[in-house]
Amino acid sequence: MPAAPLPLRDGLDPTRVRMPDIATGATVLEYLRARFPQDAARLTEKVTGGEIVDAAGIPIDSATVARPRADIYLYRDPPVEPTVPFSLDVLHRDENLLVVDKPHFLATTPRGAYVARSALVLLRRRFDLPELSPAHRLDRLTAGVLVFTVRQQARRPYQDLFAQRTITKHYEAIAPLSGVLDFPLTVRSRIIKERGVLQAREVPGEPNAETLVDQVDTIGSHGLYRLHPRTGKTHQLRVHLCSLGIPIVGDNFYPSFREVAHDDYSDPLRLLARSIEFVDPLTGLIRRFESNRSLDPPARQQSSR
Repeated sequence: MPAAPLPLRDGLDPTRVRMPDIATGATVLEYLRARFPQDAARLTEKVTGGEIVDAAGIPIDSATVARPRADIYLYRDPPVEPTVPFSLDVLHRDENLLVVDKPHFLATTPRGAYVARSALVLLRRRFDLPELSPAHRLDRLTAGVLVFTVRQQARRPYQDLFAQRTITKHYEAIAPLSGVLDFPLTVRSRIIKERGVLQAREVPGEPNAETLVDQVDTIGSHGLYRLHPRTGKTHQLRVHLCSLGIPIVGDNFYPSFREVAHDDYSDPLRLLARSIEFVDPLTGLIRRFESNRSLDPPARQQSSR
């Protein structure tokens, strides 16, 4: 993808909007107003102010015709978002890496209603790092070790480590005790996640997801489990523990979905990315980063630490 003609603004990338495949005779402004009717007035203001540009960085005006498949760039107004009331702690920083201890409820990257409430935007703003990029992602509801690359030249080597599954990752989870399972055990299944469907699900077929599960402690009627995923399918750990009959405490997706308000922090998902270890592709050194967070027992459903 070509570089955007607009720089970061307040930690946010500009939005790229592609014009329709077929010429309609409509102007860029008319197309944008029809596509984003709730922003119609602001879009008119932005065109008047020269804030919307084409791929060459040239501002469009109210008469600019929408060319088929042309790219237009603009800054969307971020939604008004409450602050996630948990700290985003730095575990390590050097010229290539920024590693943080992400809290529950904080998204990794801007998406939907979570824009400023994302680790990427917060860290870009805090440290003035416009090239900061995630080497991998954690679900918004999962806490723990999250790795970012600091500069563009370092991005590909570290992202490839995660894509090629040469990272050793360990998670911890709190879930009910099981009287029928013998630990440690390995769960293998085929997991699919369909676009537009909230839950991932297991289906018959060749396994594409594998997790080693062990119980390491007892907390009343619940167990503390150590999880070692050997693959990285969406919601894999949540799906696998649910399939064993021990769904993770605080999981509002599995076994069944329940609506939770965006500002309800009372019952976090008890899932923590405890550690990450890998051979650094640029230095050859063994890197290990470990979360300092703990998982609240089920009886302690607190909204702050």
